[in-house]
Amino acid sequence: MSHERYEMVVGLEVHVQLKTRTKAFCGCSTDFGAPPNVNTCPVCLALPGALPVLNEHAVQLATRAALGLGCKIDPVSIFARKNYFYPDLPKGYQISQFDQPLATGGSLVIGKREKGGDIQVGITRLHMEEDAGKSIHDRYPGATAIDLNRAGVPLIEIVSEPDIRSAAGAGSYLRTLKQILQYLDVSDVSMEEGSLRVDANISVRPHGQSKLGTKTEVKNMNSFSGVEKALESEFERQCAVLDAGGRVEQQTLLWDGTREAVRPSRTKEGSHDYRYFPEPDLRPLMLDGKWIDHARGDLPELPEATRKRLVEDFGLAVVEVEQLTTTPALAEYFEAVARASGDGKGAYNWVMGEVMAALRGSDEDIGRFKVRPADLAQLLSLVRDATISHTAAKRVFALMVETGKQAAQVAAEEGLLQVGDEAAIATWVNEVLEEHPEEAKRYLSGEKKLQGVLVGFVMKKSKGRADPKRVNQLLSARGG
Repeated sequence: MSHERYEMVVGLEVHVQLKTRTKAFCGCSTDFGAPPNVNTCPVCLALPGALPVLNEHAVQLATRAALGLGCKIDPVSIFARKNYFYPDLPKGYQISQFDQPLATGGSLVIGKREKGGDIQVGITRLHMEEDAGKSIHDRYPGATAIDLNRAGVPLIEIVSEPDIRSAAGAGSYLRTLKQILQYLDVSDVSMEEGSLRVDANISVRPHGQSKLGTKTEVKNMNSFSGVEKALESEFERQCAVLDAGGRVEQQTLLWDGTREAVRPSRTKEGSHDYRYFPEPDLRPLMLDGKWIDHARGDLPELPEATRKRLVEDFGLAVVEVEQLTTTPALAEYFEAVARASGDGKGAYNWVMGEVMAALRGSDEDIGRFKVRPADLAQLLSLVRDATISHTAAKRVFALMVETGKQAAQVAAEEGLLQVGDEAAIATWVNEVLEEHPEEAKRYLSGEKKLQGVLVGFVMKKSKGRADPKRVNQLLSARGG
């Protein structure tokens, strides 16, 4: 088959919207979902005489992202005009960076090799730019609408080296990159809202050949799985072209998710087609060395360091901490529960079990979850101290989710506090033995394996309130 003869070579260009309140070069809001064209002004509409003013917060976030990805910050970077003409680009050019970007030379580790060592993908550059508007083709019959709310929104473009060799590798790179950007808190990284967009450059070459083949660029992918499917499809197409004696043409392709196929869009431009030149309305961006050092020292803990620390602090398995650190909010929630309860394993079981199930059921964000870490820690302590049973704890948790009340209050109100009083437990045991005479007779005659069954009957009768240790002790005394 073709894919056995050829090697896939992929480089990714990821556009990330920075988490600022206002646009890159004006004071217009970046809020998503506003009515069309309300978040606009003379600057983002490109009216004559309007001049851009650089957003300082965008520079701070872009620098943080670059440092978090191990890039070298250039103390002097230049904004440039990238000239191209689309209906949703009012100026007829995009303010971007070209030959002097903000940062270069980072890398990402996306996995481990079978024979040991990291699988690493180099990052060629990270530069700042503004977004274009949005063309809407499906709202009016026979017409295209233009929404310029997005025009001028601040972006960073992260360009990888062509180090990726499979569709799955591309998916790993994107998921790792997204997670790091979340921990850095520089973007919402939502593909659904367009704050993370991916273009993939792909070529094929015979195994063992070092020279790169002719690349195509695939756009219009709205999920990581979509990126993987698009790369597989384009890889097979290019292999088939070469097998038939043809030549791959450099072009831009669009991914059709419905048909799961690529289709041509336009001939791929080169940098000369964009006629880059320095933006005359913006001075060079100059960053002081001490400012860069301060930004580096201000970086938060990144996912790999968090995973290592959680393994060491709470004795969890690597696979468990990988689940807990998918987002910084989830990791923070778990750690708060674990530290307050003193039970890392119990916290893991409850967070990845009941908490995640409740979040999936409500489509709620963990940052707004009604059961706060201290409340869940209290519930774990009640179970550990045998104040309530594990069965009752699940009922208490459900009511905590519903009401927002604390565990002890819910347990008391619902009569779920565990009963250790011997007289009360003896009454339940007697009632169970009377209600199940056959099992009672066999147990009292020495069939010890029935003790667990009878304990279950007592727990059910007491609605989980009986202390199971005391139940076992009383039954053992009766049977022995």
